Amino acid sequence: MGDLELLLPGEAEALVRGLCSFPLREMGSEGWSKQHENLEKLNMQAILDATVSQSEPIQELLVTHGKIPTLVEELIAVEMWKQKVFPVLCRLEDFKPHNTFPIYMVVHHEASIINLLETVFFHKEVCESADDKVLDLVDYCHRKLILLVARTGCGDPSEEERSQDSTPMQELQKQAEMMEFEISLKALSVLRYITDCVDSLSLSTLNRLLSTHNLPCLLVELLEHSPWCRREGGKLQQFENGRWQTVPPSEQQRLNKLDGQVWITLYNLLLSPEAQARYCLTSFVKGQLLKLQAFLTDTLLDQLPNLADLKGFLAHLALAETQPPKKDLVLEQIPEIWDRLERENKGKWQAIAKHQLQHVFSPSEQDLRLQAQRWAETYRLDVLEAIAPERPRCAYCNAEASKRCSRCQSVWYCCRDCQVKHWEKHGKTCVLAAQGDRAK
Repeated sequence: MGDLELLLPGEAEALVRGLCSFPLREMGSEGWSKQHENLEKLNMQAILDATVSQSEPIQELLVTHGKIPTLVEELIAVEMWKQKVFPVLCRLEDFKPHNTFPIYMVVHHEASIINLLETVFFHKEVCESADDKVLDLVDYCHRKLILLVARTGCGDPSEEERSQDSTPMQELQKQAEMMEFEISLKALSVLRYITDCVDSLSLSTLNRLLSTHNLPCLLVELLEHSPWCRREGGKLQQFENGRWQTVPPSEQQRLNKLDGQVWITLYNLLLSPEAQARYCLTSFVKGQLLKLQAFLTDTLLDQLPNLADLKGFLAHLALAETQPPKKDLVLEQIPEIWDRLERENKGKWQAIAKHQLQHVFSPSEQDLRLQAQRWAETYRLDVLEAIAPERPRCAYCNAEASKRCSRCQSVWYCCRDCQVKHWEKHGKTCVLAAQGDRAK
C-alpha cells in the first residue's frame, strides 16, 4: 500500500474476511455499524491505492475471499431499506430524534458500497468474481438509470430549499434525495465496467442487458436529456466531484466524464460480436439508436476516436431492414436478491421501523459519544484530504473554504460569518465529535 496508509495489509485482509450480509431489521445495529465503519476504511484505502496508480490490494482481497457477491447483496438490502423502511420512519409521529446521524449512516451506506464497487470494478476479474450476482447488479444499475431519466427537468431540492426552515428528519430526507442522484451516477460507471466484460458475460446477463431492460435505448434517453447538465442563470452547469459547477464557454465542447461513460457503454453493447448476436434490432430500436447520429460530431470523434466505428454501424443500420421481435424460448437465470428480501420482509416494514426506532435510532448520550469516537478514528483528516477530488467547500454557502471548525476539525467554512450561521445545525454533532475525540 502507499505512503499514506489507513490499513495495514493484515488488517485489510481481516476486515475483508469479516464482511457479511445483515437482515434489514439489523441495519443500524452495533454489529452493522462496525461493518459500515470497516467498509468506509476499505473504501478510502481502495481510493488511495487507485490514486497513486499502484497495486490494488483491496480489490485483490475482495476477489480472493469471494466478497463481491456479499457487497452486491448488502447494496440491494440497503436500497430496499431506503425504499420500504425509511419512509415509514419519517412518517412515525412519535419519532423526533435529537440526532439523526445514526440514521444518516444507514442512508449513506448505499453510497459507500457503490463507491467501493465503482473503484474495484475497473478490473475485469472483479466482474467475473461476482458470479451470478452480476444479474442482480445489472438490475440495480437499471433501476438507478431509470431514476436518472425520471429526474430530467427536476431541480436540485437540496439547493432550492436550503434556506427554508426544516426539521432534522426533513433535512435528512433532502440529503437522501441528493445522495440518490450521486449514487445513480456511480451506478452508471459500474454498468459501464460490466459492459467492458461483455465478451465474458453469461447469456443470461446479456439477455438481461439487451432484451429485458433494452439498455441501449435507455442510454440514448440519458444522452438526450443529460440529467448531469443544467442551465442556471443562463450558464451551463455540470455535476462533477459531488457538486454543480459552472462550465466556462471555452470548455463547453469538452466531453464530460458522464457522457463519456454512456458512449463507452453504448460502444460495448452495440459493437461487440457477442452483443450483436443477441440484440434484436426492431423498428423501435432502430429509431432510437439512429438518434445518436446527431450527437456524433467531429468534435466528439476527436475526443473519442473509437466512436467512428459506432458512426459506421449507425450508417449501416439506417439502410438495413429491421428485425421482427424474437420469440425464442430461452432458459435463463434471473436475479434473486431483491425478490428474496421482499418475500422475507413482506408486511413487516412497519414492525422493522418501530423496532429500529426503539433499539437502534434512539441512542443515549453515552452511546453517541462512543460512536463519535469511532467516527473520529474512521474518518482521519489526513486520509480525507488525500482522497478529496478538490479543495474543501464551505458547509454553509459551498464556497471554497480554508478554515476548519476549531472544535471538531471536520467541517470547513470560508469565513466566521458562515460558521456562526451554520452552528445551529452543526453544533450538536460538533460537540459529540469533540467529546469523543477527548475520550480517546
